[in-house]
Amino acid sequence: MRRRVRVRGVVQGVGFRPFVYGLAQRHGLAGFVLNDGEGVVAEAEGPAAALDEFTVALQAEAPPLARVDAVEIELLPVRGDRAFTIRASAPGGGSALVPADVATCDDCLRELFDPADRRHGYAFVNCTQCGPRFTIVRDVPYDRPNTTMAGFPMCGDCRREYEDPADRRFHAEPIACPACGPRLSLPIEEAAARLWAGEIVAVKGLGGWHLACDAGDEDVVARLRARKEREDKPFAVLTDDPAALAVVSADEQELLASRARPIVLLRRRPDAPLAPSVAPRTDRVGLLLPYTPLHHLLLAAAGRPLVLTSGNRSDEPIATGDDEARERLAGIADAFLGHDRPIHRRCEDSVVTAAFPVRRSRGYAPDALPLPVAAPRPLVAVGAELKSTFCVVRGAEALLSPHLGDLDSELAYRAFRNDLDLYLRMMDVTPRTIAHDLHPEYLSTKWALDRDAEHVGVQHHHAHAASCLAEHGETGVALAAVFDGTGYGEDGTLWGGELLRCDLAGYERLAHLEPVPLPGGEAAIRQPWRTAAAHLERAGLDVPFPRWAQVRPVLGVNAPRSSGMGRLFDAVAAVLGVRTEVTYEGQAAVELEQLAGATPAAPYAWPFGDGAALVAAVVADLRGGRPRAAIAAAFHETVARATAEALAALAAGETVVALSGGTFQNLRLLDATRRALEGHGFRVLAHRRVPPNDGGIAYGQAAVAAARLAMG
Repeated sequence: MRRRVRVRGVVQGVGFRPFVYGLAQRHGLAGFVLNDGEGVVAEAEGPAAALDEFTVALQAEAPPLARVDAVEIELLPVRGDRAFTIRASAPGGGSALVPADVATCDDCLRELFDPADRRHGYAFVNCTQCGPRFTIVRDVPYDRPNTTMAGFPMCGDCRREYEDPADRRFHAEPIACPACGPRLSLPIEEAAARLWAGEIVAVKGLGGWHLACDAGDEDVVARLRARKEREDKPFAVLTDDPAALAVVSADEQELLASRARPIVLLRRRPDAPLAPSVAPRTDRVGLLLPYTPLHHLLLAAAGRPLVLTSGNRSDEPIATGDDEARERLAGIADAFLGHDRPIHRRCEDSVVTAAFPVRRSRGYAPDALPLPVAAPRPLVAVGAELKSTFCVVRGAEALLSPHLGDLDSELAYRAFRNDLDLYLRMMDVTPRTIAHDLHPEYLSTKWALDRDAEHVGVQHHHAHAASCLAEHGETGVALAAVFDGTGYGEDGTLWGGELLRCDLAGYERLAHLEPVPLPGGEAAIRQPWRTAAAHLERAGLDVPFPRWAQVRPVLGVNAPRSSGMGRLFDAVAAVLGVRTEVTYEGQAAVELEQLAGATPAAPYAWPFGDGAALVAAVVADLRGGRPRAAIAAAFHETVARATAEALAALAAGETVVALSGGTFQNLRLLDATRRALEGHGFRVLAHRRVPPNDGGIAYGQAAVAAARLAMG
């Protein structure tokens, strides 16, 4: 018999053709296998029993990096083939899924540090089970000519490995060696010497440039902060010994060592040999293990933990091009450790906790996320303004882009447009429907409304809730608590402390925090004391902040009203003297959580809604001499209990509650709210695969748009 088998899923760039070749040899089958624009196609000829075993094994024994979504079989006439071969790829289409970049495997690492190996010390060693994928692919099928490795013809030795079925580099498209592959612009030893000398070195990664320095040297870390214009936001640290720097649980160690190699937020050891400026005013530190051969070599040569932060100035997109990096990082970096393999796609490092992703990017993107309701036609969701991502949808597959940054500059907006164009061309999609936020001033919304397509406006907090529901495959009606700083409401005010009843297609606003004015608008977000003053004045209490007399008149001219939970956290942080001005989004809330720590505390008697009343309770305790940590802890417990009690009172038979929004990145609040809701008998859904912050908005918009389109 002869069968034609089409395999769909993540089956290119993961060693699938060599796997099929070996499988056919094992079962004594003839025929061929190739890549095309949709996946992998094989024709196999032999006894029916052998074909049956071959077909079952395609899914059951697939390579570790593969994900088989479907195996389609067609019976063909017997042709009498005598051998099984790997054929040249067939062009056409563009629906094949490109795999994420994969951290260097153990076999390649052994070669990297083996003086007898021909790839000893070579910064671009890889095989079919590791190395660059998504960031080097220009087009599908995934073949060397369609990657940024096209400019590096294989030498004879690499060609022999590439064509040898017994070699683990059999059809490894990024295969290279010192004789024929990419080369560094600076010797590793010189880069390490510069790091020892207290210099800042720009390092070219998989999806963009980084800035590196000695993580134990306070002078250079402070200098990097000043040059990068990043005052307080923590830096990530590259290390090969995370246990020396942080307390690492088994789950966290698994994340650190996973093939995605994200930055993992961990509890720093008090005696960790890290400069105070690495992560000021927090006991958390973001650690990552080396994930490219270049990182391994640099870390080994440096012999110490290194700061490894995005190659940009604060709030800009990460630099990707070589000339771009030298221009944008001039004045920040003292030296450049680059190479001549181009980066085709921007992809920052992912940031995760053991509970959820904070930034879903390198190592995870562009892995498809499922949608519980398939879209009847292709669509694009363009996300929000902060922590920008977009989402391209085909059927039940949602491809969420890597983190792009904040769309508040022309540089960031250009990156958004360019990267979205690359995604659409990669997937051969021309969107007929575009989902967007309701905020008329978001650049992503303006882009959407400028396109000739069907437009689906999705309210910001409904998108948050839908992202959590969709992630868990929920299609029914549920309750949701969506807490964040600000999001545009349908009444034109700023929402953010929302209790909803919703499904994927629609929502009802059940309750919310009482809106308070933000004196000076955006200035109140940067200066939480302004929001605190508004709450205090609303509560009829004295305002202790000296500048209030000068600022108060803006209440009549520039003070948009906000029900944001993030703003309530800001107000309490300012009242407790934790943070009156911030240098990055969410800083006041982060430091308030840090103050609360694990301090036990009973909640205040506060019904959900009037934030000023809760601030008044905090002030009363503060004046009574209660420790600030205990007050901060009580505030967290109060919000959690009041939320659960309010939802229990509002429920009309719903048994599921979704928790979403950036405020639920607060682990104490998340855990306390979950416990309180479970105490009322609810099944609680929280994010596991999609960020609870605005990085998940595009996925939520996609889920809403797909559900509405499916309804007709």
